[in-house]
Amino acid sequence: MCDWRNIMETRFKKKSQIFDIGITAVGAVLSVGTMIYGISHLGLRDTWPELVLNLCYIACILMMVLYFFKFLDNKRFNYWSTVFIGITVLLRDILFAPPLENYPIHLICLTLSVLLLLMLTFFYARKDWKSYTKSSLYMLLIIDMVIAGLYFFVIIFHPVNEYTPYLLTEIWIRPTIIYGLVACFVSEEGTEMGEE
Repeated sequence: MCDWRNIMETRFKKKSQIFDIGITAVGAVLSVGTMIYGISHLGLRDTWPELVLNLCYIACILMMVLYFFKFLDNKRFNYWSTVFIGITVLLRDILFAPPLENYPIHLICLTLSVLLLLMLTFFYARKDWKSYTKSSLYMLLIIDMVIAGLYFFVIIFHPVNEYTPYLLTEIWIRPTIIYGLVACFVSEEGTEMGEE
């Protein structure tokens, strides 16, 4: 017979660690659900980049769940989550950046997005898994929060169209997911970061 206690064994034991992962998953799922509703409401013709972004976000959420239940090891979790987050940075913030009325803020967001992509490539798309540090992980989160905050500030005062409410939701999905990814890594105890 199948022993469900072994199958459902979780990677983290502390309530605070489980809360961090849980709140990330719930927030990300609700946000992605809102965006998928927006895509179906507005039509795929104009919103197909958002569908690609949401597929990447869903992949990150699924990997977080697999990692939480020990079905995915550190290396695979890190590598593939980095790839999917990098794709969203490239698409959402560089190739298909939201139109902003304030050009200086647009340039700041673009510069920070390129920096974020370079950090993802430099720190996490390598085989030197021991190079992870908490400060570099939190730096990813801080930069993405600043980007999201700047987008939110400009768009809330200069609504683009009927898609604006959905755009304001989408802006915060990636920082939420990155928070969960950071929580997964820094919550590990008894292992070296990036190594099983």
